[in-house]
Amino acid sequence: MSLPNVWTRTREKLRLFPEIFAQCAEEAAVYGKCVAATTTGQVELKKDLCAKEFEALKTCFTNAAKKRAK
Repeated sequence: MSLPNVWTRTREKLRLFPEIFAQCAEEAAVYGKCVAATTTGQVELKKDLCAKEFEALKTCFTNAAKKRAK
């Protein structure tokens, strides 16, 4: 009996990433705009400045991946 190959599972997840990302384009754009807006000039991105936008993107990715897995 052999164990599932971790590299095979990882490759499969990476292969699906563009499809999942496409389903979350709006959330990704909102998060990207927040990051860009908070890092204008010489200001560094600080933790939790875009937490709400990041959580929305993370939730979208999770939901899209769950839908894809079914």
